Amino acid sequence: MTSAFFSSTCPHDCPSACALKVERRDDNTIGRIHGDKSNPFTAGVICAKVARYAERVHHPGRLRQPLRRTGAKGSGQFKPISWDQALDLLAQQMNQVAETWGAEAVWPYFYAGTMGQVQRGSINRLRNLMGYSGQLTNICTAIGYAGWKAGTGKICGTDPRELVDSDLIVLWGCNAVATQVNTMTHIALARKRGARLVVVDPYRNHSADKADLHLALKPGSDGALATAMMHVLFRDQLVDREYMARYTDDPAGLEAHLIDRTPAWAAPLTGLSVAEIEHFARLYGRARASFIRIGLGMSRQRNGAVNVHAVSCLPALTGAWQERGGGALLATSDLFHLDKTLIEASDHARPVRQLDMCRIGAVLAGEPADLQGGPPVKAMLVQNSNPATVAPESARVRQGLLREDLFLCVHEQFMTDTALLADLVLPATTFLEHDDLYTSYGQPYLQLGLQGIEPLGEARSNHWLINQLARRLGAEHVACGWSERELIDATLLASGYPDLEQLDSMGRLDCSLPSEQMRFLDGFAQPDGRFRLRPDWPTGEQVQMPEWPDYWPVNEGVDQRHPLRLITPPARHFLNSSFTETDSSRAREQQPKLLINPGDAAEYRLSDQGLVRVGNTRGEVLLVASFTDRVPSGLVVVEGIWPGRDFVDGVGINALVGADAPLPGGGAAFHDVAVWVRSAG
Repeated sequence: MTSAFFSSTCPHDCPSACALKVERRDDNTIGRIHGDKSNPFTAGVICAKVARYAERVHHPGRLRQPLRRTGAKGSGQFKPISWDQALDLLAQQMNQVAETWGAEAVWPYFYAGTMGQVQRGSINRLRNLMGYSGQLTNICTAIGYAGWKAGTGKICGTDPRELVDSDLIVLWGCNAVATQVNTMTHIALARKRGARLVVVDPYRNHSADKADLHLALKPGSDGALATAMMHVLFRDQLVDREYMARYTDDPAGLEAHLIDRTPAWAAPLTGLSVAEIEHFARLYGRARASFIRIGLGMSRQRNGAVNVHAVSCLPALTGAWQERGGGALLATSDLFHLDKTLIEASDHARPVRQLDMCRIGAVLAGEPADLQGGPPVKAMLVQNSNPATVAPESARVRQGLLREDLFLCVHEQFMTDTALLADLVLPATTFLEHDDLYTSYGQPYLQLGLQGIEPLGEARSNHWLINQLARRLGAEHVACGWSERELIDATLLASGYPDLEQLDSMGRLDCSLPSEQMRFLDGFAQPDGRFRLRPDWPTGEQVQMPEWPDYWPVNEGVDQRHPLRLITPPARHFLNSSFTETDSSRAREQQPKLLINPGDAAEYRLSDQGLVRVGNTRGEVLLVASFTDRVPSGLVVVEGIWPGRDFVDGVGINALVGADAPLPGGGAAFHDVAVWVRSAG
């Protein structure tokens, strides 16, 4: 059998958007996937789970044909039907609901199962054409982006390729080994040149293993640590007052605010010693080109926006932005300026309610505030998401999806927890089986991923499904008659970018700004060009959010009944709930485990590798305990978003996560959970 390689782009919800070389065999299968060395950022390096992607594409569990439920909801009993039958049924249900309850009773629910612009955004085309309920897409970045923009005004920062020029690199709430392997490639090059690596993370993860210094702070105390560091920087004359006078809004006011925010004040809040805080502050202040890579993980707290803003203040005090390889970065999202009017039919958008995707459980339960005075949700089309597993209060979400009066259609690659609850399950293509266009939130390249193999079985792309459905619903739009390539080409031209053919021949387009602009040396994206040390939080929220960078004690508090904090960081071999179906990734992760400090385990009389219950007022989860000194006392950790069926009682870890909306704009506080733990015996 002969084979050849074609170029593609990883579609998964990771900052890297790795450039790929994919082996295509004569029998319409793929072999090994390699990194494309021609991309200067990803540089030929990809994660192990994507390197093994053939296992996922050709997995026997791939959905290959449309399925209609035959048994009770959640029974897993389905029968095959044709695509025409499936589309007719879906259109009939949507029309019936819209006629009876109004169009807003239909909720197209989606997120980032693919980051491809066409396949991800097409569901919004249907929403806008039909007047279905809108969606706040806030589950991942809303908290962090709000905190970053509060200071800088724009979602970009130091070019990540400049990491090699840094002399101090701080991974703050960012386990790059597990979540953005390419960042570690550039860090390794910087360390060969003498750079030091600091990891700020609540437990000793894979990135902390590689650090020169690991600071295991308490979850949600990042603002306290950053504020105390700023106190030391002012106190020890490690600030660049000339830079601050030119580029920040009120350095004198900040200095006065910090007078009593000492390391001694921060130590009990963070769980760090005064000496650790002092050492880190001086290390940071004395560096020439310090680079803080902020992870979204640190933002997933009720005080997450305040924490991100506080950390982003640090380079504004030292003037690190002035140096190549200095400054900070949360994401690169605002480097791209795609005009998605055609993809999403936004020119046909109409005023509709915006349902909060994080509060899907409350929405489906009919909470009046969440329904915003509109009708109950009676029909859903789910693409690119697995809310029964990934959303907060997942037990409540499952209960809502099981409603007999809710028609649920799920377009998926595998029989996920959400698909198992559906009335209609439709088979979806993988990224190698359709065409798409990719931006990134961790690098500056615009890239293509064109179809390399024929779809498996009867799998169809999101774009195809939306257009077929739109025709049956009577929706008209020029994009509904276009192929994916035609839509990509028109979108590129509308955005001022090279057309598809040119971009394909180029390989990628560098959308970065000049280095000085990436580091805001032409001014920050604020009306006066100054970084906001004193943030302008959205109107109406100022009295509730701190006026200055600070520790904001609004997190779910531990108490006598719930004495431990729970965080649920990513597993190295999963990506959210993706890859939980492949044998190789499952073998490496083994099973859901509660990582707990041996001292805490002894206090609660637990057995290593024994079953334990973890719970709070929202529910209980049953899983295996694993003792480790990598987790400090007072904290428990469950890595990865495992399907509910992998837990002993069938209840996944997000059943314990609250769905209340953090200020200023909502989101999910996944790592802000207070729990109790006890032996299952």
